[in-house]
Amino acid sequence: MEFATVIVAAGRGNRAGGGTPKQWRPLAGSTSTGFALDAFLSHPEAGPVVLVAHQDDLAGGLVCQKAGVEVVSGGATRSISVRAGLLALQGRATHVLIHDAARPCVTHAIIDGVLAGLRDNKAAAPAIAVVDALWTGAEGRVTGMAARTGLYRAQTPQGFHLGSILAAHEQFPEGADDDVALARRAGLDVAITPGDEDNLKITTPDDFIRAERILRARDGH
Repeated sequence: MEFATVIVAAGRGNRAGGGTPKQWRPLAGSTSTGFALDAFLSHPEAGPVVLVAHQDDLAGGLVCQKAGVEVVSGGATRSISVRAGLLALQGRATHVLIHDAARPCVTHAIIDGVLAGLRDNKAAAPAIAVVDALWTGAEGRVTGMAARTGLYRAQTPQGFHLGSILAAHEQFPEGADDDVALARRAGLDVAITPGDEDNLKITTPDDFIRAERILRARDGH
């Protein structure tokens, strides 16, 4: 199995604050995108890597340049950006991993789990089972409880047979919440593989603090 990678870094990340899009803000001596790219480039089975960036970030010189990474321009939505990355990979691999640049703490173990899932399935993605009690709420008050049985928190990278996920994007150009949702809409079964609590998605300012702590601990600092 030959796999390629699409790193999606075209979002604006307004909830993270700071002005600069979150994927390009300084983080532990690099950026969230830089760490995500390094995780895939250093994988022993790594194939082509495509980075999808916003045109404004390309023009503004924010996009990091790394050997072995092809950079393409994204679109107005995540799905349009992913499709641009997939089109750049046509004919260059049989399978693709699609990863959010805002998840800098992805590990080879997570990637290996997705690849293992793809050996018997056309789609596989990491997730963590929900173990906390779930409430419903309104106006700052608890209004009820929600069942947590069978619920998972989705992560990336999400892996697919490249031709199948590209066909799904072309069939449903309006997109979906993520690529797993789009794959299921197209009738693909998706295997769940092990996620990791440290594989957080940077969304708020506090997430930068947690991600930096995780990354520096790995480096022994």
